[in-house]
Amino acid sequence: MSNFLMAIDAGTGSVRVILFDSLGNELCVSQSEWTHKEDVRYPGSMDFDVHTNIAIIQDLIKETIKKSNVDPKDIVSISTTSMREAIVLYDENGKELWACANVDSRSVNEVSNLHKISNTLESDIYKASGQTFSLGAIPRILWVKNNIPETYNNTKYVTMLNDWITYRLTDIISVEPSNGCTTGIFDIKDRAWDPTIAEKAGLRSDIYPVVYESGTVIGNVTKKMATLTDLSTKTLVVAGGGDAQLGCIGMGVINDGDAGILGGSFWQYEYTTKDLKIDDHCRVRINCHSVPNTWQYEAIAFFPGLVMRWFRDSFCELEKHIQLETGESIYAQMEKRAKQVPVGSNGMLSTFSDKMNYISWKHAAPGFINFKLDSEKFNKATFYRALMENAAFVTKGNIELVNEITNTSPKSVVFAGGASKSDLWCQIIADVLNKPVKVPVVRESTALGAAICAGIGARIYESFDDAISKVVKFEKNFYPIEENNQVYEDIFKNWKAIYENQLELADKGLTDHMWIAPGL
Repeated sequence: MSNFLMAIDAGTGSVRVILFDSLGNELCVSQSEWTHKEDVRYPGSMDFDVHTNIAIIQDLIKETIKKSNVDPKDIVSISTTSMREAIVLYDENGKELWACANVDSRSVNEVSNLHKISNTLESDIYKASGQTFSLGAIPRILWVKNNIPETYNNTKYVTMLNDWITYRLTDIISVEPSNGCTTGIFDIKDRAWDPTIAEKAGLRSDIYPVVYESGTVIGNVTKKMATLTDLSTKTLVVAGGGDAQLGCIGMGVINDGDAGILGGSFWQYEYTTKDLKIDDHCRVRINCHSVPNTWQYEAIAFFPGLVMRWFRDSFCELEKHIQLETGESIYAQMEKRAKQVPVGSNGMLSTFSDKMNYISWKHAAPGFINFKLDSEKFNKATFYRALMENAAFVTKGNIELVNEITNTSPKSVVFAGGASKSDLWCQIIADVLNKPVKVPVVRESTALGAAICAGIGARIYESFDDAISKVVKFEKNFYPIEENNQVYEDIFKNWKAIYENQLELADKGLTDHMWIAPGL
């Protein structure tokens, strides 16, 4: 009998169901895009449609089983992962009352009102939870309280999106720490709900379900869900986690001092620790890792992946034509040209994301600066490389922040996600950070992390370390080039000073912030 593991990965823009064998090989994947609609009555809202989206997930499970030709009884366990910060509210019967996606930004007024309670409330909550109001659930649940009070009054439980999928599979409502802690209502040290935080913010203290660590068996697939999906009721459902934390498991970033970069639409820098220290200045996020008794400092760079997509769609019409003619992707074409641009992009810099400052999180207007009207030196390839270098500079700034808090520095960094497919970007990261960069074989590591959790729950693996030793392999290593690093060290100093000036322009209203946290 073969043992297969299923992962359900619910991202912001799409959802995937992936089947793995016990060695971590991806056997079959089914994927569908989904959208989250704004309620026109509430600017910034981004509702999550539980009824439409569970039907999509059910269909993808059926499709995966059919395409793989696997006997459902051989799928020993399932685990789930999702975008973080997306929340679901339920009534006492488990009926979903309200849900929002992670990109929901309707609670600006609630953040402003929270600041009026006390000018230290946000920092006080951060020092207990590792979270600020920028991404947490507190302002969103307060919005429900203020705008749809009947829903708020009927709420019995709140969970995260990955927990909602687990609930739909098992009929058991629960939360795991790696995503649950992003609500800002967790005691980060105890890895459990802290109702006193809710009370300080004016929220109820009685809507927080049981917490199970990642890798814990929650239950079995229900008869109803088995009928809808073709799954077996013998299949175990195991607590998963937030996408970044499970991505780190899939990268092997679980031990003290391990560091990883997940290079997607956003870039998350994750630094793993067993010795939790709170940042007195509230600059970086602190999360529970999906591994018990382990935490991660997280610093986020805004939009490196989305910026590349914007550049592609805005300026690469010729490359799109070539892609249609030859099959060579736009990104591959641009990378070839960007490799010919000197290190440092001939002195040109771009300003997109700043390094993280969680308590006052904002970014300058996006732009390019210090280029000349010289088409030989400053052309499409130069701009493209400058975007790559900007992402590396932000990452370096974020690593320095975490190093300052922990008094440590990683010896190397694991780089995964879509951006790690670019050898040039990997080399730029190594040169800017002056650290070796390792790229795993499975670059889309989040689903693999969910499969590992499923395998631990089913006792296919003895531990996370055991699973990683059997499943996680590395394909490439990139080492810093000394002369490149020397160039980047000087440019990085300039980049920091220029960014401060660009941010000041936005703060004065002379330009528009690329992004600014609610209530600032």
